[in-house]
Amino acid sequence: MSNRLFGAGVALLAAALLAGCERPPVDTVQRGYRGTGMELVYNPRIELRVAEANQAPPVTPPADSDAGPKARDIYKNVPLLGHLSVAEFTRVMAAMTEWVSPEQGCNYCHDPAAMGEDSKYTKVVARRMIEMTQHINAGWKPHVAATGVTCYTCHRGKAVPLQVWFKAPPQDKRSDFIGDLAGQNQPMKMVGMSSLTYDPYSLYLLGDQTIGIGASTALPTGHVASILHTEETYGLMMHMSAGLGVNCTYCHNTRNFKSWEGSPPQRTTAWHGIRMARELNNDYLEPLTKTFPANRLGPLGDVAKVNCATCHQGVYKPMYGAPMAKNYPSLLVSAAAKVADGLPPPLAEPTRSVLYFGVGSATLEGEQAKGLTQLIATLGAKPTAKAQISGYHSAAGEKAANEKLAKDRAVNVRDAIVAGGIAPARVVLDKPLQVGANVSGEDPSARRVEVTVK
Repeated sequence: MSNRLFGAGVALLAAALLAGCERPPVDTVQRGYRGTGMELVYNPRIELRVAEANQAPPVTPPADSDAGPKARDIYKNVPLLGHLSVAEFTRVMAAMTEWVSPEQGCNYCHDPAAMGEDSKYTKVVARRMIEMTQHINAGWKPHVAATGVTCYTCHRGKAVPLQVWFKAPPQDKRSDFIGDLAGQNQPMKMVGMSSLTYDPYSLYLLGDQTIGIGASTALPTGHVASILHTEETYGLMMHMSAGLGVNCTYCHNTRNFKSWEGSPPQRTTAWHGIRMARELNNDYLEPLTKTFPANRLGPLGDVAKVNCATCHQGVYKPMYGAPMAKNYPSLLVSAAAKVADGLPPPLAEPTRSVLYFGVGSATLEGEQAKGLTQLIATLGAKPTAKAQISGYHSAAGEKAANEKLAKDRAVNVRDAIVAGGIAPARVVLDKPLQVGANVSGEDPSARRVEVTVK
């Protein structure tokens, strides 16, 4: 009897354990041709939780920005949105309060006794973040398209976005007895609890390390994708997969993960997203480091920065693509875009293209980006031709900074051509000779990149 009872108890315990390990129901979405393995797998229970966190807030209809007095005529110190009517300005400010500081209210950024003063660091940061939002919407359409972003995209009602990152501290050298971890072997959620590099962000979303996992030539002919480099790349890919709630086939064709041929269009969108995050971290967030108090900085004293998860928060499109930005027209146009509007039109010929840039900018804005279309088509039709790229700058400003800016412009154009499907070996950077447009004044025609097909 006792043996039978014992056996029954064991069976019940085993059944309970198996029930706890039972595979949850999943949904599968086919993304490629049958047999290619290009499928996305979703757990409905997880998706339900993610969906609840990605609902866009209600929107108050825009006010007439031409009716009534302007905000700059009524309020003090409104350099960015002073052109709005008081009604529209108030609507935008109220929305930003709900997006960023619903509990603290206006006093999170403003001194109630002197609303126009910049006495709080949060107000200084908020103004720069408005400029960043405008720049994303105007200058990074290849990534955000017409959907755009608002403060809510990242903040979701929190003063500090839930998904930000700081530089990872180096290995504690007092623990050398465990060996050199090489920035790895410390399971982190950001890299899928694997032993991959636990700080891929500093390499790719702050630095400009080349992404690479496979060689196209025999070593040692300049190939950069060593085993360590490959693991660092996979660390970034793991983050992107988790941040967007997708697997590799969202951007890659399983026939050849490296090849751009046959990749879904989302891969190009992601390519721009990596460069967008890098630019935002370097041009908008890092310069604010001294503005923040020590308690808002990371363990190495650096400011919080963005990655893919900051906006996406677990879904392939932030808030499933809810087009919030269109309801806030003042967040759609940046100062850089206005400057770019006054540039010469891009030259787009079959074998030559000239693209122009705004002051201090290495990003193609508006119509300038379209100047590459004809060029990429020509290179596609001539498989043996190469593109020779030269970046230029005006004489205004510091020479060393201008030379770096000219190189950054050329590199960005090169990367855009490669993203269009042209092999990297066919795109050559060529340092330009000093020419007239480089030597005197702030000449808009000097802020350019020239591309020639040879």
